[in-house]
Amino acid sequence: MKFKRELREELELNLTPLIDVVFLLLIFFMVSTTFQKESEISLQLPRATDVDVATPQERIEIIINAAGRYFINDQELVKADIASLQNALYKISGGQRDVPLTIRADAQAPHQAVVTAMDAAGQLGMLKMSIATSRSTN
Repeated sequence: MKFKRELREELELNLTPLIDVVFLLLIFFMVSTTFQKESEISLQLPRATDVDVATPQERIEIIINAAGRYFINDQELVKADIASLQNALYKISGGQRDVPLTIRADAQAPHQAVVTAMDAAGQLGMLKMSIATSRSTN
């Protein structure tokens, strides 16, 4: 006996509603996301604990004021560029690279001025460089 086979319909998955939902989610996230760039960053300057260190007699101190002017051992440099800073450091150190160097910058000093001072000392090969900080009030 021959049975008549039922023809089965092929199932189709309609992707149109799924694509609509994905596009709606994409639009929602694009609209709700904010790309805001903060214009100011609040910084706290580094603090260090108070440690007594024996300071040697010969040392070089670079002071950078709020205007970005350089003072080496309390004498102001005429120009505030890296070449004159290197020349002054070389003259004071006498070409010695192991003379301790301290950079003391004002809290409002431009960051570029501090980087320039560190770069000048690094190009001369200064071995003992430190940055002065204010005392912690803990």
